[in-house]
Amino acid sequence: MERKIDKRLIFWKQTIGRMPLIVSGARQVGKTYTILSFGKVHYRNVAYFNFESNSELRQIFERDLSPARIIRELSAISGESLLEGETLIFFDEIQTCERALTSLKYFCEEAPSFHIIAAGSLLGVTLNRTQFSFPVGKVDRMNLFPLDFEEFLWALSLKSGGELIREHYERNEQFSLHETYLDYYKTFLLIGGMPQVVNEYISQRDFNFVLALQKNINDAYVADMAKYATPAETAKIMGAFNSIPAQLSKENRKFQYKLIKSGARAYDFETPLDWLQAAGIIHKCTKINEGKFPLSLYAISESIKVYLSDSGLLCSKYGIAPNFLLSGSLGFDNIKGALAENYVMASLIINGYIPYYWESQGQAELDFVIQQTNGDIIPIEVKSSENVRSKSLNQFVLKYKPHYSIRISTKNFGYENGIKSIPLYATFCI
Repeated sequence: MERKIDKRLIFWKQTIGRMPLIVSGARQVGKTYTILSFGKVHYRNVAYFNFESNSELRQIFERDLSPARIIRELSAISGESLLEGETLIFFDEIQTCERALTSLKYFCEEAPSFHIIAAGSLLGVTLNRTQFSFPVGKVDRMNLFPLDFEEFLWALSLKSGGELIREHYERNEQFSLHETYLDYYKTFLLIGGMPQVVNEYISQRDFNFVLALQKNINDAYVADMAKYATPAETAKIMGAFNSIPAQLSKENRKFQYKLIKSGARAYDFETPLDWLQAAGIIHKCTKINEGKFPLSLYAISESIKVYLSDSGLLCSKYGIAPNFLLSGSLGFDNIKGALAENYVMASLIINGYIPYYWESQGQAELDFVIQQTNGDIIPIEVKSSENVRSKSLNQFVLKYKPHYSIRISTKNFGYENGIKSIPLYATFCI
């Protein structure tokens, strides 16, 4: 399965002054498979070490952190020759061995010719909970997310479709295959971007198998909560996690702590939400009260929206039969809106943005505002249908006069009155 991170991994391999690389991401996003596939293609051999399943590995790092000694013992335990520049050394689930993580500093300083990638599903959680000696400035870092819609098209052998979408996005031209790709978008909402789920859909074309796998992944997240948190913390983390579908189905999607538990306060659940974010399970979107550069100066940290990192997992938590959403049945407009907004948020995060939402004195609320690398502030409105009238977007434009605005909906491509119209399936182009 082709991933966009593949090109970044090749660039890392070829970079002069390359440092050990840490790849982070939620469970089941494809870290292990992607790194092993990359190693198989671009190296003579891959030496794979999983710290979660092999307790002997941890003992190698207990004595000292001399790269020369560690390499000799890793070679012995694996039966692989670890060759400088020719072997990819892969430390998986490195968060379970603090000293292995610390050793990356010494590999960077004393043995830079060895190519090392470390991965960890709950690395962010573990680092927050313990006093790890993190190798700051001695490692490169990348995040791997679930597949975006373009990668989903690649998996379906529709790479040319992704290229056509990009062409029409750049030209603001009507796309003749618009309805076809809206259908693919609806399917993607249901399936999401977890590689195993996508593969299961491709092989079976049966949503029952998809739903079963999605349930397994959600259950695995809950199991991680119990494993990496105290019982009291676990209860709060699970409460916050399970409240997200209800939070997003409200007309006002601002996260409300009282929906988790009557009388709950922000103080009680800020840490559980941070846990979920560090685990890669959720994305938090903070409110801004001004649409000015830089957006971070105007963030109101007490007001947030919370989204799941994968639309398919959110869809499965709603428990709605797939045919209702695929057929466009009436009565689910609030959930369709929640799924569309969740999908757009994930797409923007994958593309490297830090999305905010804007609110003006309780009179207007805009779904997303992003800051581009050149400093431009771009407002984004999301609609799950063709009804595109919006007082909030108009108010933002009148007040801040951005170079242009983006409206994401089921309408075809276009550009009118400073508004760039983007179909939902083209969000990956932003």
